[in-house]
Amino acid sequence: MSLLPLMQSAGPICFGTDGWRGVLGVDVTAATVLQVATAAAQELAAAAPEGLDSREVLIGFDRRFLAPELAELAGAAVQGCHLLPLLTTGPTPTPTMSWTVRDRQALGALVVTASHNPPEWLGLKIKGPFGGSVESAFTARVERRLRAGSVVPPGPGPIPRFDAWTPYLKALSRLVDCRMLRQRLQRLGWQVLADPMHGAAAGGLQRLLGAPVEEIRSERDPLFGGHAPEPLAANLQELTQRIQAAATAGRIAVGLAFDGDGDRLAAVDETGAFCSTQLLIPLLINHLGRDATQPGVVVKTVSGSDLMTTVAEDRGRRVVETAVGFKHVAAVMRQEAVLLGGEESGGVGFGHHMPERDGLLAALLVLEALVTAEQPLGQHLAALQRRSSRQLHYDRLDLHLSDPVTPNRLLAVLQQQPPPTVAGAPVTEINHRDGIKLRLGKGLGHWLMLRFSGTEPLLRLYCEAPTAEQVRATLAWAEAFVQGL
Repeated sequence: MSLLPLMQSAGPICFGTDGWRGVLGVDVTAATVLQVATAAAQELAAAAPEGLDSREVLIGFDRRFLAPELAELAGAAVQGCHLLPLLTTGPTPTPTMSWTVRDRQALGALVVTASHNPPEWLGLKIKGPFGGSVESAFTARVERRLRAGSVVPPGPGPIPRFDAWTPYLKALSRLVDCRMLRQRLQRLGWQVLADPMHGAAAGGLQRLLGAPVEEIRSERDPLFGGHAPEPLAANLQELTQRIQAAATAGRIAVGLAFDGDGDRLAAVDETGAFCSTQLLIPLLINHLGRDATQPGVVVKTVSGSDLMTTVAEDRGRRVVETAVGFKHVAAVMRQEAVLLGGEESGGVGFGHHMPERDGLLAALLVLEALVTAEQPLGQHLAALQRRSSRQLHYDRLDLHLSDPVTPNRLLAVLQQQPPPTVAGAPVTEINHRDGIKLRLGKGLGHWLMLRFSGTEPLLRLYCEAPTAEQVRATLAWAEAFVQGL
């Protein structure tokens, strides 16, 4: 397919929370991919740690429209910088690329993906030699290179290809006893339904566990069924219906869903109830934290559930809180021993693996926790909440703001005149770490957070409360407050 219609750029190139993203054909074009890949490759070479002699830059891509073709262009840009590009043989989860960078001791990786964003989006993530997303200071230097406008002709090819999947899956099998998992799932008679949402994680869990896993929506669909490949309850209706059908037939099933590039995880329990990482991370903290031979703190973002803190402290683990974005979690993982680090949006990373979120490893460890306890997901989470004496409910509302002035006006109002009450609850603490977080009432478990997305033109409203009705009321109040500005 010709890329000539995609040669015009819409404006300046800026990096967000994790990588550069935009609308395909408007922001992301052949020209801009060449520019960004060139600047990123140059910076990877310039910032290489002392003693790293590799000239390899790995190139991966997801299943989006034109992702394979633009990945080849990125490889040509790397060649033009007199570096050695290696292109994956097919769509590959982003965590696979991060792991392979470390395994091959490469300079880094460029992944053509828009992760969980809507189907019309595409972009590029940069992974450093440590096996995780590069820091904000790195992307700022890439942006400076782009503003300088230096032009490097792309290399002529051909670009060597390699299989990233097989060694990565073998590495996961060394971290989790997949044979044991398969045997216990079969003995318990539990079924695992995997939903990669038409994304790059398709086939991974099935290759690891075999017969107990049935996969839905595994074929490539660049439109992702008409919605963003983000594992939210509204986007997992088929998975939910399949779980409920199994329950009606008297069978126990667990659903595991991955986002478009396989670095995020969500779940559906045996009753069909959606389980975000606000619940899965406490489960993982409880499971891994009981092992005293596994050292480390727990890292959570400011939008993470208070249940994470409660369970971590119960396991004797110190909690470190960061701004939203896994790169902030990864920065802690590179500085000290970490048991696990996670974020509200679905990403979980493990200190004994790499400073990067990994949906497939998180899925394996969730299953390991369940078969160890011999409790289905919903029952296990209910028992965990009872032990923690903290029954919490959570939801997130994303608002599309058509008025570009609204963000500045909203931030000014919240900073200068924060509301004394929210939906009848007194504001007892204000946190400005990322956006604004209003803690409501006394103690943990009730808060509202307002934050502008780092990857999309959205205002995100986050809320956690002791009851689902309080969550609904608080989010309705916040939406009315924003729209009333």
